[in-house]
Amino acid sequence: MRRSPLSAWIDAWWSGVLRTPARRRLWWWGGPAFVTLIAAVLRLWNLGHPHALVFDETYYVKDAWTLWNTGAERSWPDGADDAFVAGDVDSWLETPSYVVHPPLGKWLIGLGMALVGQGTDSAGWRLATAVIGVLAVLLLTLIARRLFSSTALAVLAGGLFAIDGHAIVMSRVALLDTMVMFFALLGVGAVLLDREWFRRRLDDWIVRRDAGAGDPWGPVYWNRPWVLAAGVAFGLATSVKWSGLYFLAVFGVYLVVVDALARRRARIPFFWSSAVLRQAPATFVLLVPVALLVYLASWTGWFLGDDGYDRTWADQPSNAWTGPFAWVPTALQSLWHYHESMYGFHVGLSSPHPYQASPFSWLLLVRPTSMWYSASPGGAEAITSIANPIIWWASVAALLFLVYRIVVRPDWRIGLILTGIVAGYGPWLLYPDRTVFQFYTIAFEPYLLLALTVAIATIIGRPGDEPSRRSAGMIATGAFLVVAVLASAFWYPLWTATWVPDLFIRVHYWLPGWI
Repeated sequence: MRRSPLSAWIDAWWSGVLRTPARRRLWWWGGPAFVTLIAAVLRLWNLGHPHALVFDETYYVKDAWTLWNTGAERSWPDGADDAFVAGDVDSWLETPSYVVHPPLGKWLIGLGMALVGQGTDSAGWRLATAVIGVLAVLLLTLIARRLFSSTALAVLAGGLFAIDGHAIVMSRVALLDTMVMFFALLGVGAVLLDREWFRRRLDDWIVRRDAGAGDPWGPVYWNRPWVLAAGVAFGLATSVKWSGLYFLAVFGVYLVVVDALARRRARIPFFWSSAVLRQAPATFVLLVPVALLVYLASWTGWFLGDDGYDRTWADQPSNAWTGPFAWVPTALQSLWHYHESMYGFHVGLSSPHPYQASPFSWLLLVRPTSMWYSASPGGAEAITSIANPIIWWASVAALLFLVYRIVVRPDWRIGLILTGIVAGYGPWLLYPDRTVFQFYTIAFEPYLLLALTVAIATIIGRPGDEPSRRSAGMIATGAFLVVAVLASAFWYPLWTATWVPDLFIRVHYWLPGWI
């Protein structure tokens, strides 16, 4: 008797599992919930350890605490870190602190500290990033399902994000980059929904045109709610760190390109002119001013007080603008001056750091960031923001595959994924001499995982494909996932400051730059 191929057996088994509507509903809701639960456990377990200001927490935690209590970031005396950790959280100075990132991320960190009830609990100052990191896994899962029309592939993408070490570490420290990633991903989700919204409206317009009632040069839509939502989300990302602005700019261009291609499919003459000259101005108004308003709103505490850094700059003699811009309120003039200073800091930042990593090396995972290290007799505790190397390198290989696929077989889903990587990664290549770190890659890691999901789906194939090929693809995918999970278990102590022997740490030094 001839045995059925493995792929046929698995397909039949899976069809049996989902044979009833109730089971399909359970899978629809339960799959995303399951990977979100895994993410929550891995990110929230022992969150308060170490009770120390880890890496750049020395800036953001203290700034968040004073921002929440006084409305402005304050300076601190020398030795403030040790005193803060020991419980002296109220010894800030009256002088404002010069900060180079917008306030929203610090407001969120401060919210977590306020919810816990006091500033001395290290779990409290990491709570906001942990919750946002968990929500990011759920969000990526939902976006993947919308993108691939498959709960199985969505759970795969979300599950890989849930167990990846870089995402885990960046959710367990009070830094800003996970928030940038989350709000940018929220904006990308809104862009994805707008694509579906626009396609339905354009289909309705085609029917009217074919009936002789449509404008032959194409419609202009001013009521695109998901573009407004994208503007809000990208504005929130920019309100955490300016790198969120790259997502606003790149996906603004993406919306115009997608509109043009949709108009070409609708056989609209001069579809590029129609998209650029007719729809693009409306899209700009719906997207950019909304993002700007959200950004300015994040500075509300600075506006309402008078003791924020540079808050009264324009009120000083000879500083206020003259000429055609003299009418601008002095508060906005002061904010503009402050932003000029911030911009100069960002583009000129080149202080050597032992864990700086060129953006040209990020995809190779050459120099991950050591966030914290504490040695003790016979062992140590460490927090290293290294991605699961199995997942990361597979994702980079998948990225190369997608670049090939978009050339030989264009696919709008691949285009969206690559656009996310361009927005999160591409601009950093313009500043090779700036001091930057591997952990900045959290901003585009979700799109790398979506690329990996596409590659895995291609390897597995679809029901009806040649059975032996599908069977081989399923075996390869299963083996990869097992190795990936084991690698996460192997690395997890070094992501969570769990004490391990020296030998255990040394066997994780796969590359010289990982030391």
